[in-house]
Amino acid sequence: MNTSDQQCYSESERRAEDEAMKRAQARQRIEQYYHQLTEGCGDSNCANAHCCSNAQVEPLPPNQAAVRAVHLLTVSAPLCQATRNKVRRTAAGPAPSPPPPSSGRSAAGPAAAAAAAAAAAAAAATQAAEPDADGDWTADRLISLVQDSARARDYTQVIRAIGHIFSDTETLKRSFLRRSDAPPEKGQLDAGEKEGACAAAAAAPPPPLSPLDLESVRRVFSLLFSTGDSPFTAALVTALTTLADGLRASLQFRNGYHSDPDLLNVFLLVMEIPVLSSSEFLELALPRLCQAAVWLPLAAQVQLVRLWARYPADRLRHMVQTLQQLISVKVIEQEATRGYQATDDEAVTAPVRLIRLLYYASLVGGRCDSAAAREQPAGSCRPPPAAADSLLPSAKEYAPPPDEDPLERELGTRPIDCRVPLVGFDEFYNEPLSEAVEMDHDYRYYKEHPERFSFMRHPFVLTPATKSLGLYYDSRIRMYHERHLAIVHNLVHGAGQPYLRLRVRRDFIIEDALVELEIMALENPSDLKKQLVVQFEGEQGVDEGGVSKEFFQLIVEAIFNPDYGMFTYNEETRAYWFNPTSFENDAQFTLIGIVVGLALYNNVILDIRFPMVVYRKLMGQKGTFEDLSELSPTLFRSLTSMLEYDGDDMEDVFVQSFQVGYTDVFGAKLTHDLRPNGSQLLVNRTNVQDFADSYADFLLNSSVQRQFRAFRRGFTMVTDESPLWGLFRPEEVELLVCGSKDYDFRELEAGTEYDGGFTRDSLAVRRFWEVVHDEMTAEQRRRLLEFTTGSDRVPVGGLRKLKLIIARNGPDTDRLPTAHTCFNVLLLPDYRTREKLREMVLKAITYSKGFGML
Repeated sequence: MNTSDQQCYSESERRAEDEAMKRAQARQRIEQYYHQLTEGCGDSNCANAHCCSNAQVEPLPPNQAAVRAVHLLTVSAPLCQATRNKVRRTAAGPAPSPPPPSSGRSAAGPAAAAAAAAAAAAAAATQAAEPDADGDWTADRLISLVQDSARARDYTQVIRAIGHIFSDTETLKRSFLRRSDAPPEKGQLDAGEKEGACAAAAAAPPPPLSPLDLESVRRVFSLLFSTGDSPFTAALVTALTTLADGLRASLQFRNGYHSDPDLLNVFLLVMEIPVLSSSEFLELALPRLCQAAVWLPLAAQVQLVRLWARYPADRLRHMVQTLQQLISVKVIEQEATRGYQATDDEAVTAPVRLIRLLYYASLVGGRCDSAAAREQPAGSCRPPPAAADSLLPSAKEYAPPPDEDPLERELGTRPIDCRVPLVGFDEFYNEPLSEAVEMDHDYRYYKEHPERFSFMRHPFVLTPATKSLGLYYDSRIRMYHERHLAIVHNLVHGAGQPYLRLRVRRDFIIEDALVELEIMALENPSDLKKQLVVQFEGEQGVDEGGVSKEFFQLIVEAIFNPDYGMFTYNEETRAYWFNPTSFENDAQFTLIGIVVGLALYNNVILDIRFPMVVYRKLMGQKGTFEDLSELSPTLFRSLTSMLEYDGDDMEDVFVQSFQVGYTDVFGAKLTHDLRPNGSQLLVNRTNVQDFADSYADFLLNSSVQRQFRAFRRGFTMVTDESPLWGLFRPEEVELLVCGSKDYDFRELEAGTEYDGGFTRDSLAVRRFWEVVHDEMTAEQRRRLLEFTTGSDRVPVGGLRKLKLIIARNGPDTDRLPTAHTCFNVLLLPDYRTREKLREMVLKAITYSKGFGML
């Protein structure tokens, strides 16, 4: 930091401290006026017209006194001498308390009303029941005060106590502490009870922190808000607003956490409030608390994550839902604002930053794979030398690491490590926010301004459909960049191809495509990142996207045909798996990986059914016994029955050795020893888990290691610089590759637009949708989808995202409907009858294939 930066920082810090000091002095002055108006100065001869010790002045009720105190401050009314030192002080200055009931508003506006409420609560705090002798509050003391007030039907002292406790950081962080001899909170797991990689993060010793009695705190809040219309809500809102301002100043300007780690207790206590999601808190208090949390240093964030990771799932879920509601409310409030950008709205970005901590707590506290299940770290090693029969250059073996999240690095936990989080991944999606985010704006921050907030660095809160837009922008920008370089190269050197052009014959599509891709990958792998343009020889058609869709559909059908020998098909799971005995060389599997990567890069959905373990392995995770349930459910159930068998005669019952059998492409029986001399080692109760894990590792990893590494190499050649790796989890990558499984044609109808004279209410249009919904089979609907869009797959986000266009193509005729698959346009003649429309549409989708066929 240079001298000018230091001066600017010192100046801003000094201004912030001055402002804080002025606010503290104003609060103290308001408290003193409030005492004069409600209790007086104690001088029976007082002549002050604003003091109820004056015989001619009546004491004011608390609400009126609060408003009057603010007015006296604005006019600098005189104070009685006896009142000046009457307000008790804490280390942080006067502690304002909650406002009176908010049924009415001050005529001076919200700010004056808030100040008045704060004054009333702060003044009332001096009358509250005193805390324990050491100056701290306990849950039992506050519960007792609430019960006494309930019997007296006067909650004034409780309101004063709430204002005193929850408006001052110093008081709150020392309150509700657990005695050293008290047991830990119920429902919270000790670190030793956790499993796997996430357990290591949860078990790491955090910095010293005074332990809170959270169970007692929950009892307090349950008592305070046991009724729907609690008299303490308004009091707590104002107290927390004041607390948040002081907390933010301490963290932002005074490096408060490093000098006092107990500041984290404030966040732990506040997030326990069960009514944080009510409108009163969402308006002001909770947003300011989130904005204060933004300034927590990394060490504090790590400690909060580790503490929250020990919470029961329902408690963590409640906090997530509270912050989700805040985000949704703020987005909906501003959505109609012209030019609104959620990325620049601190009221939205601050709770997203805080929910990020809950997201990692959910991962750390969930059920995770062990560290042994990880592949070698992305980019940490070089791939093995290419096989002798491979013409392709060596590519990155592992997916490159995304911009590593410092929190992820400190915790040692990745989202892919977690099998079952405490809170489901989909519960972190925020639909209103995902709809409101302008991904082009956010993508620019993500790529060009790492210091700015970007939702693409917080992908857990965005739906897969919204994140796919970020991936789309990235690939398109890269295509434009490659095109520009090619044009410049062409101008300078007289040679350069701006597109990745494939010219193939329909009858020899595999041979033509793979040969051309192999040549390109050999000569210049960066050509694979150009926009794909496909030309079928002998057919008319300019590829604006539709020809590419058909190309991928045809080549996938051929490559994944079990007769081709590269993949096997499981009838039980209806999924493909790598053939461990395939005779194809590594280059062939690499080229298949390139095809899949190109489809993803060019935003084309494939009809591929891989088990989820393929996507987990692509993201850097090994297959484990749990993944076996997707590859072979029958085998998984058999092994599970062995693991659950509790008899002592396992060797006699199962008669299973550490030697397993499998079949090659010719049907020959082969065997494999899971351990040296495996045929001589029988499975028993002591080694059955080892047998199950070794069997799964053989089927999912070692038996297909050569084939899968080559496949991943090709996939990575296309996607190595894509944000894919940081944005998506394996389940979401499957959506990108294969599309959604929800064929809801009502959604397609709802998102369809009309052109050429057709409207939603046109007779032909209504007849068309009646035929689709009432008379077509599921297979016919899939063919209709393929006919109009070039693919029968559903994009991420559902059929509504397709934006189908139905255009009128002239009056009644004997011509069949046609389609521009590149633009999802269906050209539908205005057929005279429903029967004719049905006949023509079915004939078109059944017999039409390729360009120039009609």
